[in-house]
Amino acid sequence: MQVLVDTNIWSLALRRHRNRTSEAETERVAMLRSLIQDGRARLIGPIRQELLSGIRESGQFERLRAQLRAFSDEALSMADYEKAAHLSNECRRRGLAGSGVDFLICAVAMAREWRIFTSDSDFRSYAKVVPLQFHSSSTSDNFD
Repeated sequence: MQVLVDTNIWSLALRRHRNRTSEAETERVAMLRSLIQDGRARLIGPIRQELLSGIRESGQFERLRAQLRAFSDEALSMADYEKAAHLSNECRRRGLAGSGVDFLICAVAMAREWRIFTSDSDFRSYAKVVPLQFHSSSTSDNFD
């Protein structure tokens, strides 16, 4: 099964210094590497943009951009954006707010029957309203 990897997991693997990671974070990075090796890690353009945003040093931006270019973006459709808006509305009706990118991740994963790999606990809240599947292991089940 394909896995849509959230910004926080990519960032952990590509931007954080190795000596500043917890055991759970180290395991998440190893899981991402395994997904990449298996050809199951998926990326969407809005996640790419989030990863590349906020980098002050142009050299660091170029290095990260070059690393990410190894991964193509999943093509998004009008239906993906419409579904994301619908999911956002459903969650808001139940008192849950989230970002547009979060709901786009949910919509894309649901439409393609993919799992989501994230450590963002907001997704567990969304899953109480919409049917999401998560890529997990012993420690990645413990959301931050």
